[in-house]
Amino acid sequence: MKTILLALVSTLGMATNARASLVTRAVAYEQNGVQLEGYLAYDDAKTKAGKLPGVLVVPEWWGLNDYARGRAEQLAALGYVAFAVDMYGKGVVATDPKRAGELAGQFYGKPLMAERAHAGLDQLLATGLVDPSKVAAIGYCFGGSTVLALAYSGAPLAGIVSFHGGLTPASPEAASAIKGKILICHGALDPAMKKPDLEAVLKSFDDGKLDYRFVQYAGAYHAFTNPASDATVEKFPALKGFIAYSPSADRRSWQDMKDFFAEIFATKG
Repeated sequence: MKTILLALVSTLGMATNARASLVTRAVAYEQNGVQLEGYLAYDDAKTKAGKLPGVLVVPEWWGLNDYARGRAEQLAALGYVAFAVDMYGKGVVATDPKRAGELAGQFYGKPLMAERAHAGLDQLLATGLVDPSKVAAIGYCFGGSTVLALAYSGAPLAGIVSFHGGLTPASPEAASAIKGKILICHGALDPAMKKPDLEAVLKSFDDGKLDYRFVQYAGAYHAFTNPASDATVEKFPALKGFIAYSPSADRRSWQDMKDFFAEIFATKG
């Protein structure tokens, strides 16, 4: 019995230490006069061994909510320094599609999208915890569009990952500006991207000779990585047939991201 108790105490102690090494904090910053507040997450134990790869996280059109913060914490648990950016302003989040559309709509097709994301990238690099040659950006839905715009702007990224993002073709100028690789994680049933539009995007990637991977997940709709998608449909029935959570696509796309990071970070520095 004593042996069992000692083993239990030891296990609990190890779990407590693992939790204690995860550092999270809000980070205040601004861009063009707009007050912003991002979310930084990293494993303090791992930073003691030297600078780590960094990952920028750009949220869905809902804004910087618990889902985006949770993804940053997952990345920190994998050994990365993660920074979830604030695209809308401190404390500004949406809980209904109409408001989310209004907030996101001010960015599409405008330089502000990349500029606001770059302000978050600057904060990630300013931590001093990150190897600047090993930085990536991931984004969900609106965030997927954003990380693509950030790459098109020539930001110093080893790679980007778009999860069910709205994709836009790369102009010749954008293609020549991209410094890293691209992973597109797309739901095969996502109605947000029409087939001709998707084909135009991939053609632009091919024409620009970009280093990219395009992965489709069978049966997956828009927002397939977010477990809250089904509850959102219940609250807003008009979204039925547009968004849905897919546990398998969520799991597989996360693994594809991890494999992608292993590749791009291994070849840098």
